[in-house]
Amino acid sequence: MKTLAILMLAIALSSSPAWAHPLSPALLDLRESVDGLVHVTWKVSALRLPGTDLRPELPAHCRSVSEAAEEEAGDSITTEWTVDCRPRGVVGQRLGVEGLAAARTDALIRLALADGRVVQAVARASEPFVVIQAPARPATVVTGYLKLGFEHILSGPDHLLFVFGLLLLAGGLWRVLETITAFTIGHSITLTLAALGVSKVPSAPVEVAIAVTIYVLAVELARGPVRGPTLLGRFPWAMAFGFGLLHGFGFAGALREAGLPAGDVPRALFSFNVGIELGQLAFVLCVLAATRTLRDVTGRLPVWAEKAPAYAIGSIAVLWCCQRAALLLP
Repeated sequence: MKTLAILMLAIALSSSPAWAHPLSPALLDLRESVDGLVHVTWKVSALRLPGTDLRPELPAHCRSVSEAAEEEAGDSITTEWTVDCRPRGVVGQRLGVEGLAAARTDALIRLALADGRVVQAVARASEPFVVIQAPARPATVVTGYLKLGFEHILSGPDHLLFVFGLLLLAGGLWRVLETITAFTIGHSITLTLAALGVSKVPSAPVEVAIAVTIYVLAVELARGPVRGPTLLGRFPWAMAFGFGLLHGFGFAGALREAGLPAGDVPRALFSFNVGIELGQLAFVLCVLAATRTLRDVTGRLPVWAEKAPAYAIGSIAVLWCCQRAALLLP
């Protein structure tokens, strides 16, 4: 546990304010009509990092034939217009989204052809443009959403910092296993409910609440063995499950804003959730491996260093609370 404290301190101190969780992915939805025109729906999160701007890039030969209509609803902004891509069409053409790297997010691209076939792709910072080819096979949907979930958890330092704190709080191996399992069950429930539209919670307040859960965990870690653990300290799995329910709404933001592919909702949702769990498992395994590697240096730490990670993570959590709460202001 002392080694975990070292790792917690290193990660917390190396975190920057810009490490806030990435925004929900954008959606570029193209629907081809029988007359050859394409109706474009561009949906982005209303929350954005300062100085960033996401812009859809359609094939160069496509020209607008209608005025763009913009509508803001809740946490998203939707813009719709119609383009004429005749005679070359959209299939086999290059399109994507500019600004993904700066915004630290992804974009889901869907193309519904006039004959009923549906093509799907995911544009990322490393590959912001795609070439639309044949309709996606089921395996393509699985791998695309699996990768999206995996990258979503690993690019969210707030969720990872919370998991890190749970490892430090749990202590023994069995308590770690039951705590991480409880967290997984909790966020899987709300992720599913939110993604299916059963439960609708605005993303901005959820992001603030997630930062608060990290602060509460830091306070529990700072208590130490001298004062004795609270109820949360004695039953860390209960904290993990309860706060996991809240974090699940945060995970669902990656799907709620962009939507799930029609006809492939169960497959895409399951793949995204599995991707999150694989990313979380990879993170935990890396932490445990680093713990074994750094075990030899733990004896050199001064006493105050054991509480330093809790104060560091608590300070970062407060900063995130302020940053995210500021986004709620008019």
